[in-house]
Order: sequence, then structure tokens, then C-alpha cells
Amino acid sequence: MEIDVQGKLDKLLKWFEGNCQGRAIVALSGGVDSSLVVYGASKILGRERVLAVTTKSPINLDEDLLWAKKVASSVGVEHVVIETDELKYENFRSNPPNRCYFCKENLYSVMEKIKGPTDTLLDGLNASDLRVHRPGFLAKRKYQVRSPLAEVGLTKEDVRGLAKVLGLPNWDRPSESCLASRVPYGEEVTREKLERIREAEAAVKELSTVSLVRVRSHDDLARIEIPKEEMLKLFERDTFSKVADRLERLGFTYVTVDLKGYRSGSLDLMLRKKVIPLEENQTSPHLF
Repeated sequence: MEIDVQGKLDKLLKWFEGNCQGRAIVALSGGVDSSLVVYGASKILGRERVLAVTTKSPINLDEDLLWAKKVASSVGVEHVVIETDELKYENFRSNPPNRCYFCKENLYSVMEKIKGPTDTLLDGLNASDLRVHRPGFLAKRKYQVRSPLAEVGLTKEDVRGLAKVLGLPNWDRPSESCLASRVPYGEEVTREKLERIREAEAAVKELSTVSLVRVRSHDDLARIEIPKEEMLKLFERDTFSKVADRLERLGFTYVTVDLKGYRSGSLDLMLRKKVIPLEENQTSPHLF
């Protein structure tokens, strides 16, 4: 193990020594960030003092739950799966700029019910996440959820490097986010839209073999985002025609490719340009 990697791992493990008295209850999304938190907690606290919690919801990808189960099994910690449905709530369905607050509030309230007096609620937020629009921070503060990765300064690159060295099964899994993040703010999030997006992204992956895809749903227009370095895959032979035909059959009238490629949170550009007003209490507060 390289010295710098070992140093970062030591810093993370030391965090658990000083901040967890009872159990660590971790929101395990299936992504690499929360997986590293589960791993670190189990190494210091022991497997019996770590509980991984994953929600099964219409807004989540099916692969998220599969990966969460795989990670929990590989680390050897108890794993609880709880079914939720954010679409029942008008404040989520209406899709305001702080939509993520209501999603996180729902998740953390579930974790709070499991929590004992000395337990600590944890998530997989990393230091890179502190630089972007994250309304869920307010829910973190409300439920006193701690973020080991961010608190010790580990970036996305640090996390992936550590996960690779440690042999976590999802170390190279591309970043994912909830399906509601494909719907522009102010446009209602419905079950039908989410299913169409889910099927559209699966179709693009199947037909083009790209590693990562977002299909942003702008009413009857599908805006496909894929990594720039993989864009040629979409235009090999007649792949683009097959993709267009498949998405049209799903109900999109227009099918486009974003020439800037994949950008995490690209719909937040509407907030930065102030096309959609963002209230002061919807911004991401400083946590540490």
C-alpha cells in the first residue's frame, strides 16, 4: 500500500475511534463513498457494531440495491432494506430546487427510528460534495448525521483510490444519482416519468455499451449525457439511430445528445444562471 494512501486510510480509521461510541448506522446507497464508510466503521468498531441501511424507492436505480447488498455482504455487516416512496409527498413531487432536502429528510428520519442513545448516524458525503448544490445538508444538520469522509478531507478521487486498494467490489462503479435528478426543477416528478427515464438509460447502455449515461427529461425531449471520451460509441454504425428509435418508442418526441458530455448536476445550471430562483435557506450550509 502506498504511503499516501495508507496515511489517508489511517486518518479515516482514526475518525471512527474518536467519534463513535455505540453503533455506526450508515446510509449505504450502493455507491463507493458510503461503501468506504461501512468498511472503515467495521474495521474499527467491529462488524457487530455497524448497521447498513438502504432504502428501496421508485426514485432509485435497481442496481443501487444490488450493489448495497453486495458491499454489505463482502464487508460482513448487518444490512437493513427499507421501502420508501418519496412520490407520496407533494413537496418532493413538485420538484423545487431543494427537492433533495425532502428525500434526505425521509431517509434520515427512517434511520433515526433505528438509532439507539449512543449510536451515530453516518453518510457517504465526501469533501468534493461540499462544493456543489446540496439541499440535503439541512436534513443532515436536523438529524445530526456525520460525514466521516468529508470531515477528514477525502475527495472523490481519494475515496475511489482507497476503495480500489482495499478491494471493495464497487470501487470502479460510475457515480449514480436518483432518477428524479433527471427532471428539471419545477417540472413535476411522476412515477411514469421516472420509469421512462429508467428504461431510456437502460436502452442507451444496452445499445451503445457506454459506462455511464444520464437521460435528462425535458418534457418530450430526451437530452442524453455520456462521457466525452465514450461519445463515439453512440455514433458507431447505426447505434444512434437505434437509440433514437428506442427512446421514441418510450414516448420521447425528440432525442438529442449533449455535446458537452456528462456533467454531474447539469440541471443545477438553471440555478446558477438564476433562471429558477434559489432561496437562501435552500443553499448548502457549511457543516464543519
